[in-house]
Parts: sequence; structure tokens; C-alpha cells
Amino acid sequence: MRRVSACCFTSLLSGIRWKTKHKHNHTQRSRETMEKPTYNAGDNVEIVSPNTKDSNGSRTTNIILNHDFSEGLHLWHPNCCDGHVVSAESAYPDEMSEKSGGSYAVVTNRKECWQGLEQDITARVLPGSTYTVSACVGVSGPLQGSTEVLATLKLEYRATGTSYLLIGRTSVSKERWGKLEGTFSLPTMPDQVVFYLEGPSPGIDLLIKSALITCSNPSENESVSHGCFLAEDENIILNPRFEDGVNNWSGRGCKIVLHDSIGDGKIVPLSGKYFVAATERTQNWNGVQQEISGRVQRKLAYDVTAVVRIFGKNVTSSDVRVTLWVQTPNRREQYIGIANAQVTDKDWVQLQGKFLLNGSPSKVVIYIEGPPSGTDILLNSLIVKHAEKTPPSPPPVIENPAFGVNIIENSNLNGGTNGWFPLGNCTLSVGTGSPHVLPPMARDTLGPHEPLSGRYILVTNRTQNWMGPAQMITDKLKLFLTYQVSAWVRVGSGATGLQNVNVALGVDNQWVNGGQAEVNGERWHEIGGSFRIEKQPSKVMVYVQGPAPGVDLMIAGLQIFPVDRHARFRYLRLQTDKIRKRDVTLKFSGADSGSHFGTLVKVRQTNNSFPFGSCVNRTNIDNEDFVNFFAKNFNWAVFGNELKWYWTEPQKGNFNYQDADEILDLCKSHNIETRGHCIFWEVEGTVQSWIRNLNKTDLSTAVQNRLTGLLTRYKGKFRHYDVNNEMLHGSFYQDRLGKDIRTNMFKTAHQLDPSPILFVNDYHVEDGCDTRSSPEKYIEHILDLQEQGAPVGGIGIQGHIDSPVGSVVCSALDKLGILGLPIWFTEVDVSSINEHVRADDLEVMLRECFAHPAVEGIMLWGFWELFMSRDNSHLVNAEGDINEAGARYLALKKEWLSHANGDIDGEGEFQFRGFPGTYNVQIFTASKKVSKTFVVEKGDSPLVVPIDL
Repeated sequence: MRRVSACCFTSLLSGIRWKTKHKHNHTQRSRETMEKPTYNAGDNVEIVSPNTKDSNGSRTTNIILNHDFSEGLHLWHPNCCDGHVVSAESAYPDEMSEKSGGSYAVVTNRKECWQGLEQDITARVLPGSTYTVSACVGVSGPLQGSTEVLATLKLEYRATGTSYLLIGRTSVSKERWGKLEGTFSLPTMPDQVVFYLEGPSPGIDLLIKSALITCSNPSENESVSHGCFLAEDENIILNPRFEDGVNNWSGRGCKIVLHDSIGDGKIVPLSGKYFVAATERTQNWNGVQQEISGRVQRKLAYDVTAVVRIFGKNVTSSDVRVTLWVQTPNRREQYIGIANAQVTDKDWVQLQGKFLLNGSPSKVVIYIEGPPSGTDILLNSLIVKHAEKTPPSPPPVIENPAFGVNIIENSNLNGGTNGWFPLGNCTLSVGTGSPHVLPPMARDTLGPHEPLSGRYILVTNRTQNWMGPAQMITDKLKLFLTYQVSAWVRVGSGATGLQNVNVALGVDNQWVNGGQAEVNGERWHEIGGSFRIEKQPSKVMVYVQGPAPGVDLMIAGLQIFPVDRHARFRYLRLQTDKIRKRDVTLKFSGADSGSHFGTLVKVRQTNNSFPFGSCVNRTNIDNEDFVNFFAKNFNWAVFGNELKWYWTEPQKGNFNYQDADEILDLCKSHNIETRGHCIFWEVEGTVQSWIRNLNKTDLSTAVQNRLTGLLTRYKGKFRHYDVNNEMLHGSFYQDRLGKDIRTNMFKTAHQLDPSPILFVNDYHVEDGCDTRSSPEKYIEHILDLQEQGAPVGGIGIQGHIDSPVGSVVCSALDKLGILGLPIWFTEVDVSSINEHVRADDLEVMLRECFAHPAVEGIMLWGFWELFMSRDNSHLVNAEGDINEAGARYLALKKEWLSHANGDIDGEGEFQFRGFPGTYNVQIFTASKKVSKTFVVEKGDSPLVVPIDL
């Protein structure tokens, strides 16, 4: 049944009305047919704004979005008619001489009284609150006298259908704006609430200058701010569930089609009535998109939820991504990955992610992409809302952690193989002759300990590399506790070459790495590692695996025990004082120096000169909050991507140095030193396609051009360069250009710019979980480069680490320290869903690095949420709140500033021990206070600093 308006049947003005659902027509008419009302002197017309104050001066929030049509018809929909927005300063009709400013909506092609303009306000109203409505409206067209304009609510209830509630009305004549007012309150919450402006006779155009709905009195259980939702609490996606067809949506390089079902009715929406299919896709970036320009604010975090699946003949599973495309006012483009998941053609999957814009973009588009060409992407809904602040995670409560107590049953094998079982059809037996001492890493953690039994498990008849001894340890583990893994391992003498041995954990059928080592049959090898479990498992099994089938495996003294980190911290504080501090003597001189005996001296360090740095991306520097934290708390920087070859030359001859230049300028303005990361990257997956497609001759030329272009442009501007990143994990250039290319990269870089230190840089060097980059392999790699003449000047350890244990990290540093080269941790990040545990992990890394004499700098791989390579690794939340990990970092920086108080001695001196850096000293004499600044340079010998009074 078609709904009739109160302008046609006045007897229905105060009642409830029913209506069938209509589709919307968005065709626009030409401006020349419109007439514009003007203001006359004495007119009592209110121009409303989105935020107003009530009579008490309290701020109220307009729940109508785009209230003044400054964003066109965004969020508004003409109801079975046409609509567009006109500037009030436009010159038509010619006879209109007075201007009102701003813009207004014109609703035309109206064939029924109830046709007008609507906006969905469901998420912004609550039952029990009273709302005040005020709108500035007018009419235009073949009208004699006046006509009525109405404000109406459409209320949809799944159980009882749709009803209509009149809010208010006003009489309006041509060429004059009128004010429409009313109130409403909802006793219960409908499933959908739509606000309408409607009413003039058919053929009369409805004009709307503005609309305002404010919360007059909230319900007893809510404040005004909760009763009247702010705009940022809303889904900024228009028509998010396709109830309005494909309005506001488009295909990104493809076609989109609305469906209520496909696949012979087998695929139906997960919720609602419709979904959309992105079809005729020829590229993986083709998909469904919506422009959200003007509806997202900078420096606000947004949660994104998309319900998706795929449909096609040849692909049953594919990666699907939610991506944001951003264009800046100067037409720079940026792509932000928001969420991704493996999606099938069997079920709907929910993608969830988060994003934040640092700058003020001119255009923002969100889209769904990913599957190969020919595969349809199905989208059921998309929600983008201002992210709620997550409350800080409480510190985990761990009862009776039993630090240092081995959870492995019958580790010394006094009971034979009791407690152990073979994984697979291998055979377990007990042998004798293994070491009696704990492996060094465990010994460093546990201190003096009972000797081992000398017995070992011998594993024979191994037909698969995963076969070995196993134990169930489910009930012995505690959540959020960091466990160290330690054992002696060896393989049978018949093995060919080195064999990989791994202590592994099966946690609910997921593999967790507890440590790896390459071993042979000639001697016993130490294996060490760590792990932590943060979600309650139903089953945990530990097992030892790895050698090739047929190779016998031997394991002795396997220990898994929780680590007392704070005991280690106490030791590291003493080491830090010994390694980092220097004896300083302030020698006072001047006319009255002899009379200063007993004079009070206060020494305060204002800056520690040890390099503490962070990764920075170009988009970060558009956020002044990021820049303030960065400049205040770091003295070194490394660029996340902006110096990498795929960024500076994504296509041959198409150079982009502007991003790197701008970060470099920022660092220079704040006296922040910079590392150059990286000239080349040896892992093939990181090499841009045009480089991969070159023949040997052209590739050699491209490599030389890259060196010349980069090193010449930035000569003297970077203190370090990572010359060829991750050579232990990739060999793209070496495979194509020969072994000498790596050495030549170092040599040529040094010739072009002799000033920077040239580094090797790799990952998993320090955690015992990757045999490709063990300290021994890294040492061999560095010595090989040096023997060929490569001027390797520094060792980069990235530091992307899970569950760090101090003695494991320190062991790697001790081994690498024999080379005598400066060691830098170049990309440190730690990850835990609990920010207190994350803070502990970070403290482990910072204290171990700062207390080791071979380490000369520490770089974090970022600190700001949503701009980190790993989830749950940030120090500062997306909107600028410092979390527990950030607070721990700042506390350590404060701890590593030296302060001293005392009196000048009889020789006119004051002695203290302090970190290198900048100091202020205050001398309090009987008549005055003197303040001086001095610098303590790094050094081992005592330093005498003359202070002239």
C-alpha cells in the first residue's frame, strides 16, 4: 500500500501510517528550472550549525550529518524523486537579488506529497531521550500562496513492520525561507530510524537550507554526550548493507552487481537482504570501492569490519584485502593495507582491521581487492567507525611462577624413558656419555646448578624428519610466563653434513619454535631458545625433531623453565654501570676557587648521547604528535621504506627521492642522526619487477646506477648504510651476478661516500631460532666478505624477537663481539597482546643491549600503533596515548641519566661517575648560584672537566 502524506489527508496528521518500500531515483534536473527563496527584512529564520549551545551554554551535538549540505548530498537520499545541491550565491533565478550564502538542497521531480529528502539516523538516537528538530526550508515552482513542509520519522520494526511519526510542520510560501520545529521521543528502539523532510504538493520543489536534531533531555541512565552520539561514532560508509542498491558504491576497474542470492540460491547474505559482487575482474586490485573523502578525520583511528567471500569456477580460496587509497592535496598517492584474510567460496568471512590518517588528504577511497582475475569478490557489508579506546591490559597475575624449575619430566633419564614417548614409529632408548654441565645459556640464567646425569635419549629408526622424543606439558605451563629452552643435541656419526635439530612445541596443533641448531656427529651442540603462550591451549606437546630420515638423534638434559627476568635486570644494572659510565672529575678554577671547599654542587644529565633511534615513515611526519614524541625521545632515525630501491625507483627511470628528502630535512632540523636503510635488499621477493626482468648485463648496469645515484645524492648525509640487506636469507644479486657482487657493492659504496660506516644487517641472529642466521653463520659470512676486501664496518642485528631471554641474546652478542666491529640493534620490536608483558620484553632487549660493551646503538622499528611491522608491538597508541611499553621505555631513558650531589673537596674538585652526554652543573656559593654546561664524551679513562667560576 502506498503511503499518503498529511498534506493530502490531514486526518492522518497525528497518527501512525504504513508504507511499502520505494526505490530511490537520483537523477538530477538542471539548475535553470529552479527558483531560489531569499531572506526578507524581519524574517525570523534560524541558520543552524552542527554544534550549538543551549540556554545554559552547554554544547549539544547535531545528530544530522552534513546538516548544511556542504558535502553535497552525502548521507542524504531523495525519496523516489530527484535532488541536488545549489550554491546560494548562484545567479539564478535572475530576479532574485538577495543572497543568503552557503548551499541548499533542491528536491525536484516530485510526483507525490510524501516525496522528499531523508537521512538514516538509527545509530545516533536512543530510546528515552527527547530530541528537538529545527530545519530551514523553502519551496519553489508553480505555487500560488503557501504549502506545508513536514518533518517525519520512518520507524522500522522487524516484528511489526514500518510506521511513520509526524514530528512537526510549517507553512511556507515562495521566495521566503521558513523555520520548521518539532520534538520526538522513542519509547522503544526501532531496528531503523529514518528522518524525512517532505510535504509540498506534487510538482512543487522542496528546498532545504539546513536541518538540526539535538538531544533535549537524555534518559536517566545516560549523559547528553552518550544520548546524542557524535559523528565519529557512526559508520562512515554510506549504504553499508546495500539496502539502497549500489548507491554510493562503484567498481574499481570492474563491474559491480547487486544480488539477493547466487549459485542457484546456495549463496545468500549472511545478514540483511543483499550483497554485491565485483565481477569481470581482470586484475587482482579490481574490486568494490566507496569514496569516503570528508568523512574521515586525521589523527583519529578507525575500526574496519567487512563481511566477504569469493565466487568463481577455478579458485576456491584466495587472499582478500581491505585497502585504503589516499591522495594528498599535492596529488601524492598512498596505499594503506587495513585487513586481509584467506577467504573461500564456502563461507562468509569477517575481515577486521584499523587505520589512521596522519595528514589531511584530498581524496580517500576504501576498497576490497585481492583474488586473481576472473574470481568475483562478494561483499555483504562494510563498517568503518571511529575506534573505541581499548582499556589498558592489566598486568598478568602469575601464581607461583617457580622460576628456574624444569617442567620436563625425567629430564635426567634416571627412570629410563619414563614420561617420554616416540613421535611417530621411531625407537627411544637411553645412552650414556653426554655432557655433565648445563649448556652455557642455561648456566648463565640459572647460575650454579646440579650437574647433568650424563645420560641421553637415543632416537633410532627415524623415517621422517619430524620423528623424535616427545612429552605432554599442557598442565605445567602458565600463561604470559617466558620459558627458556636448553639442551645438548647431537646426531649419529653416519650423517652427511650438518643436520638441523629443532626443539618444537605443538600448541593446539600449531607449531612453535623453541630453538634450532645445526649439528653433526662429531660433538655435542648447545641448543637454546624461548617461547611464551598467551592464550589458553587445550594441548601442548614438546618434541625434538629435524635431522634427515635415517639419521639417529641424541638429546641430553632438555630443560624448559620459567625465567626470572628481574633477577637478570639486577645483574644488568651493575653491568651497565661498569660498561657505560665513566669516572668524571669536575675541576673548579677561578679567582675564588680556593674558597670553594664545602660548596654544594648539583650535577644533572640532560641528555644521554648513546644512540637510541626509531624507524620513521614519510606519512608519520604529517602528524605533529608523532613528531613531538619522536624528536623528544630519540636521537637517531632510520627510514622504514623511503630509501629502499623499490621506493626510490619503482619503475625504471621513475625516481622518487622526495619522501626521503623530507624525512631527512625533519631529522636535520631536530639534530637527529640517520641510518641509510638500505642500498640493496638481497631477498628476491623485495626486488621490484623491472629489476627481476633484467638480463645479467642490464642488471649489473642498474646496480651501478643505483649505487652512483643514491650515494652521490646523499653524500655525507647518512652516518650508516645497510649495504645489502639480509644476505643470510636471500641471494637474488649473488645468484645473477656472481659472488663478487656483494663485495663490489661495499667497495663501490665506500668509494662514492667514504664517510658512513657500512653494515651487514640480518634477522634472527640473537634468538636461537634460525640456523641460517646463527651467530656462527653470521661470523663466517662477515669474515668471508672481509677476506674479499669488503669494507664491512658494522654488524646489524635487526631484533624482531619474540619472548626474549637475556642470556640467549647475550650469548649471540658475546660470539659476534670477537670480530671487534660495532654492533647495532637496527630494527628492534617485541610483541605481546598484554602491554605489561610487552614492556618486560622491551626492557629485556634494551637492558641487554645497553649493558653489552659491543653494542653501540639501538634502533626501534617504530613506536606508533598502526605504523609497526608487527601487531601488538607499539609503545604509543594510535591517537597518542603512551601505553605501558612506552612508559617503560621512558623510564629506562630516565634511569640512564646520571645525577650527583655533593661538596667541592679541598682540592677544588667534585667527582662522580656518569653516562656520556650533556650535563648541567649548579654551584651554590654563599653569595650566588653559578650554572654551567659540560659534555662527557665516551671513553674508558677518567675524564677531567675544567669548570671556570
